[in-house]
Amino acid sequence: MSTLKVPAVAPSHRDDAMQIYRAFKGIGCDAAAIINIIAHRDATQRSLIEQEYESTYGHELRKRLSSELTGHLKKAVLLWMHEPGERDAFILKKALKGAVKDQKAVTEIVCSRTPSQIGQLKRAYFSNVGSNLEDDIEAELSREHKKLLLAFLTTSRYEGPEYDETLVEEDAKALNKAARKFGLTGKTFIQIFSDRSRAHLCAVSDIYKTMFKKTLEKAIRDETHKNFEYALKTILRCAEGPPRFYAKALRKAMKGIGTADTDLIRIVVTRAEVDMHYIKAEYRKKYGKTLNDAVYSDTSGHYRTFLLALLGNNN
Repeated sequence: MSTLKVPAVAPSHRDDAMQIYRAFKGIGCDAAAIINIIAHRDATQRSLIEQEYESTYGHELRKRLSSELTGHLKKAVLLWMHEPGERDAFILKKALKGAVKDQKAVTEIVCSRTPSQIGQLKRAYFSNVGSNLEDDIEAELSREHKKLLLAFLTTSRYEGPEYDETLVEEDAKALNKAARKFGLTGKTFIQIFSDRSRAHLCAVSDIYKTMFKKTLEKAIRDETHKNFEYALKTILRCAEGPPRFYAKALRKAMKGIGTADTDLIRIVVTRAEVDMHYIKAEYRKKYGKTLNDAVYSDTSGHYRTFLLALLGNNN
C-alpha cells in the first residue's frame, strides 16, 4: 500500500509544469515549491508533467532539475522522476556499470522481486540499457554471488501459497547437511533458494528451526559471507515478507554514525508507491518508533522535507 499523498483534485499537468518553471526563475530555485508538486504526484502524473514541460519550455525537466538542485535532494528527486520499471533499470545500470560498483543495490533489486516482477525488470533493463541483465551480471559479479543471482533471474518459481511438506523437510535436511560440509554450501543453497517459492522457503525456515534448534538465517550467517550471504538473507527475508526486509534495511541505513543516504533514498523512493505503508508499520513494531521520526532525526533541510512527503503521515 502506497504512502503517496496525491490531491483529491490535482492541478492540471500544464499548471504543474508552469509552477515548476516559475520555481526555477531568479537566483537559485524554490526547492520547496518543486517538492510540493513533485512529491505529491503519482508516476503517471509525473510523466505528464515532464511531457508538458518539455513541450512548453523546450527543455527536459530532469536536466533542469539536475542543474538546479544539489546534494541528496537532487539524487532523490531525479530517482523519483523515473517511471518505476525504468527506475529499477537505472539503479541496476549505475550499480553494475558505474564508476563505483554497488553490489548491495544489485542484490536488493534482484532478490526482492517476485518471478513476474523479474520478467518485467529484465524487459525494462534491456529496453533502457540495451543489453541483457544476465549478461551484465555475468560480466560484473563473481563467484557464488553471481551464480545465485543468475539462477534467481532465470529460474521459474511458483508464486502461490501451496507447498509440498515432504519436499520442505528434504530441503531443510539438505541445507543443514550443506552448512556442515565444506564445499557443498554454495551449490545446495543456490539450488534451493533460486528454485523454491516464497511460501516453500518460509516453511523450510520454520521446520529448520524445529529440527536443528537454530534459525536458517543463522546458518546462512555462519556458513556464507559478504555479498552471497546478503543475497541469501534478502531472498529469505522477502519470502517471509518484503516489509520485514525493508524495515531492517532502513534501520541499518540510519543506524550508527552517519546515514547511508544512497540506501535510504533507494528504498524510500522505490517503495513509496508500492508497500511503504506496511514497511512503516513493521518498522514501528520492530523498533518502537515511527519511520518518519527516524528519517527526521537523520536528515535535514529540503532533503528531509522530500523524503517525509513520500512517507506520508507520521504513523
